[in-house]
Amino acid sequence: MVTKRIFIFDDNKDILDLCTFILEDAGYEIKTSESAKNIEQQVAEYMPDIIFMDNWLPDLGGIQATKALKRHPDLKHIPVIYFSANNDISSLASEAGADSYLSKPFDISALEEIVKKHLS
Repeated sequence: MVTKRIFIFDDNKDILDLCTFILEDAGYEIKTSESAKNIEQQVAEYMPDIIFMDNWLPDLGGIQATKALKRHPDLKHIPVIYFSANNDISSLASEAGADSYLSKPFDISALEEIVKKHLS
């Protein structure tokens, strides 16, 4: 079985470490980045099966980063899960063109559920 790859963009190192720990434990291969700089290049080099995108990212915010990915012909098929503590996360995710969203703080089962849903 091919290991599914997940790319997590978040400027909070603790969140990246926590998600990496949980998702590697669940059998996924994880790559993280604290910046959306050169987002298309970062994603193209790794070609993940799913992307988690924080709203507050240095360089390019999560909305612009998601839009850039969704405009890219080779990357637009990759599901993007918007990932934020904002109260209006559903409207932000919708504005960004994300495939889904997960509110922070999240529980571990919610994180695993949304990954399974988008990878099945």
